[in-house]
Amino acid sequence: EPQLIDFHITRDDIPINSVDAYYMAAPGVGYIRISRFAETTLREMVDALNDMRKHHGMRDLIIDLEDNGGGYLNAAIELANLFLPKGAPIVSTRGLRQPPMEFDNEVEGQLTDNRIVVMVNQYSASASEILAGALQDNDRGVVVGRRTFGKGLVQRPFPLPDGSMVRLTTAHYYTPAGRSIQKPYKRDDFNDDYSRDIIDRFNSGELMSADSIHFADSLKVNTLRLKRPVYGGGGIMPDRFVPLDTAFYSPWYRDMVARGILNRYAQSYIDANRRQLKKQYPSVERFIERFEVTDDMMADLTALGTEQKIEADEEGIATSGPYMREIVKALIARDLFDQSAYYRVSNRLDPVYVEALRIITDPEAYSAILPD
Repeated sequence: EPQLIDFHITRDDIPINSVDAYYMAAPGVGYIRISRFAETTLREMVDALNDMRKHHGMRDLIIDLEDNGGGYLNAAIELANLFLPKGAPIVSTRGLRQPPMEFDNEVEGQLTDNRIVVMVNQYSASASEILAGALQDNDRGVVVGRRTFGKGLVQRPFPLPDGSMVRLTTAHYYTPAGRSIQKPYKRDDFNDDYSRDIIDRFNSGELMSADSIHFADSLKVNTLRLKRPVYGGGGIMPDRFVPLDTAFYSPWYRDMVARGILNRYAQSYIDANRRQLKKQYPSVERFIERFEVTDDMMADLTALGTEQKIEADEEGIATSGPYMREIVKALIARDLFDQSAYYRVSNRLDPVYVEALRIITDPEAYSAILPD
């Protein structure tokens, strides 16, 4: 007969962090991933920077804004303040029915002479584009990846008596060099334009090859210090283009991820082996260096997929197997250590990260883009 079970539940605040991870990517080079811009982002960023500077000798920095859809505008401005000299322009707004507004750095930044590389992709939007555009236009950092989303609308909310709300677009955001962040759209086809944009980029080849991206001369402006040519027309075009990596993709991989098989396997593995893993790998560094996902583990992972009617094929295993091994290793690292451990492993699979790390650790490669 069913019986009631009493549970004692303690309510508490659950923090939703905007800094997903930070760690030393190389001697003297810090890495920090920002997933959103919120009220706490500046404090989280400063805490991470102070930790890496004081305890790990951080001089230069990779800022990862990939897949960051934006958020709180003031957070992007506050972060730009950290890296720009006093008086440097950050972003401006222009509209038909309101006067222009300029946001400049009112304080001297804490980090104004180190190397900075910013990682972006086609899903980096809004506040991410404001930060990336401010650093690029002020010749303060190298932007690496793919053209950002292109979301630069200033919207004013109008609450209605029934509890609903109308958001009225009143202006556009512009980078310091005068580029509109907002990508073009037709007034009568706004939603369709937005929903088709990313697939249009894929179909046109833009995500795969920089040669497929063409800008009109009328969209060209110059950066403020070095007078480098940069282009408007929507989104922030990186200084170094990195194509989308699809070499690892297969229908088998797609189905395994969609059904959550990789996460389920990693959880079951670490639950069964946690004590041994903790003893064998007391530090994340040792884990990354020595732990390997074995053939037996891959066989168990494949079998778990088969139980869910996801049949593995030789082509899928050959194409996606090596990539999946690293993702499983990253998932185990996250459970065994922390979120930063996940990115310390998985970032090695991201060509944007690999290129960012190459540029920031090679003074000649960096100065070829941003001369001293």
